[in-house]
Amino acid sequence: MVAKDVAYQPQVSGVQQPIPPTGEQSYPPVRDVTLGELLREAARESGDRVALVNGVADRALRRRWTYAELLREAETVAYALLRRFQPGDRIAVCSANCPEWVILEFGAALAGMIMVPANPAYREAELAAILQDCEATALFHIDTWRSSAVGAIAASIRDTLMPDLALISFSDWDTFLASGAEPVPLPNVKPRDPVIIQFTSGTTGRPKGAMLHHGLIHPPANVAVCCGFKRFGVWLNAMPMYHIGGAVVSLMATISVLGTFVQMREWDPGLALELIEAEGCNGMLLVPTMIVAMLDHPTFADHDLSTVDFILAGAAPVPPALSERLTERIGCRTMICFGQTEAGGPISNTATGDGPHELANTLGRPLPGMQLEIRDPATNATLPPGEMGEMCIKSPQIMLGYYGREDETRSAMTPDGWLRLGDLGMLDERGYVSITGRLKDMIIRGGINIYPREVEDVLFEHPSVAQAAVIGLPDDKWGEIVLAVAQSIDGSPLRFEDLHQHCRDRLAGFKVPALWAQTDIFPMNPTGKIQKFVLNDWTREGRLVPVSVR
Repeated sequence: MVAKDVAYQPQVSGVQQPIPPTGEQSYPPVRDVTLGELLREAARESGDRVALVNGVADRALRRRWTYAELLREAETVAYALLRRFQPGDRIAVCSANCPEWVILEFGAALAGMIMVPANPAYREAELAAILQDCEATALFHIDTWRSSAVGAIAASIRDTLMPDLALISFSDWDTFLASGAEPVPLPNVKPRDPVIIQFTSGTTGRPKGAMLHHGLIHPPANVAVCCGFKRFGVWLNAMPMYHIGGAVVSLMATISVLGTFVQMREWDPGLALELIEAEGCNGMLLVPTMIVAMLDHPTFADHDLSTVDFILAGAAPVPPALSERLTERIGCRTMICFGQTEAGGPISNTATGDGPHELANTLGRPLPGMQLEIRDPATNATLPPGEMGEMCIKSPQIMLGYYGREDETRSAMTPDGWLRLGDLGMLDERGYVSITGRLKDMIIRGGINIYPREVEDVLFEHPSVAQAAVIGLPDDKWGEIVLAVAQSIDGSPLRFEDLHQHCRDRLAGFKVPALWAQTDIFPMNPTGKIQKFVLNDWTREGRLVPVSVR
């Protein structure tokens, strides 16, 4: 498991970059191993080292598993699964974070089965759509989550739609484990076999199930190197395990350094501060809203956070001011990660040697083994550095396709293996990536492209704006016109005339929003991304009433 030195050669079309991000980097070689084999290697090398900590508030209840114990229990799970199901079956999980989720993830991988994560906040129709879409064989679930009766919802889906669906409650975990007490032969799992069907976050529409294979272990290991996550380090996981940031990026980065995975049940900034101090956490993946909540927590000053080496920010843009504040308050590095579910997780990452400019204005450089091109969305021609277009990647780690959706797979992936990300971005001469928005979010006004991210960045600069989103609305004259939806920083009414003038002073006239609306809350997906399609729905339904400002 000790990574040998390999040359860092980001595959960026049109950009020659022989120098590693920090001058000298040691990246782990790409190997044909499965999740199960990765865990076995860790147990052989560091069997007595703590692998998993149940990060609950009560210290007396913080259970711990060594790598040897984690492997032993994962194998028991595999035996129990194989007594009831077949390799290749889809095993869904609808739960908040819990140690059993981690054990089940490795157990299903050892059994050659495919895990399908689901958000416990889903309503019945949402959960049913995912279970039916992936043709789930079994569903592991918690009984309740906040105000949701997850167990009752699962039973209703089984009784009305999926009579063959096996339901296993985590409250019956010990009984389930007991059924795997006697070993059974494990299948010969291959590295290119599917291991997770990860449903997309659904910011632009109904989620799709991306089939990810065992090769997804490699990009998080490279992220660990970029961040300077040390061998035997401690990772605090606050990301939900139903998201790729938890189940793939955070967990696999930790295993790659034989580290300790401290798992929170859900995000609680006060508990996060206590866990950092008590467990000596060195790194974590947080979205910007989490970072703000932690820095603003009333007990922040009461905790020793000196063990934190870095905070990896992802899933949403990180304002430079927030990065600076984080460095001042904690004294750690701020790292930026860009990824996508269909890519199998991380695509690019900043590195320990990057300066303030790279951290404030880029998403780092493509990870080793990741080919990245910027293409013209209309002609598919590869564009030179400095020009904006659609981001396309090619890597052994990208998804196998969308489960049961061949047409959408063909739309997203070219015959020669390139994945169209749907993100608009550019590369500079050194190979650093910048993202400017989503291709589907692009507004076409009178035949001219307008990129919402550019307008949103200008609005963020106004002192009265806490959050903003820009979308296009149909217009008879222009085809589309620009609507800006904003939230005030203190809840008071916004002066749209002032915001309009603020934009006019900084943007070309055709980019300035013609319509304005204010909201007290934005529709978000579980990782903090604004769901712009919901804003469109709110406009059609009259929940948002745009005001014209000329």
